[in-house]
Amino acid sequence: QVQLVESGGGLVQDGGSLRLSCTASGGSFNTYRMAWFRKAPGKEREFVASISRTGAHTDYADSVAGRFTISRDNAKNTVDLQMDSLKPEDTAVYCCAAGNAVPAIAYGVPNRYDYWGQGTQVTVSS
Repeated sequence: QVQLVESGGGLVQDGGSLRLSCTASGGSFNTYRMAWFRKAPGKEREFVASISRTGAHTDYADSVAGRFTISRDNAKNTVDLQMDSLKPEDTAVYCCAAGNAVPAIAYGVPNRYDYWGQGTQVTVSS
């Protein structure tokens, strides 16, 4: 059983930056593909970014590509999301997820991930 705890959310102005972190415990972190998803009020859960087990491969939603960067530290059991040039439409609850057998073709599919954190709120004011 893997436990995931996010931190780093908050309130930031349009154009600002935030760095989210997700710390994992209770499992073999380097065997999981990790991802960030977000959910805004009234909207479906949305894929944000994913990173492979070794960190060699990353994928991003078109809406965040070039602004967000996902990274992981397997020695510290953490996965981070650096968010720059934030926009009001980035406002959402951000959750990290861990998947044990997520094929590369399905990195953006929520139900392929086995464990989820509670989420952290990110609010971008205009």
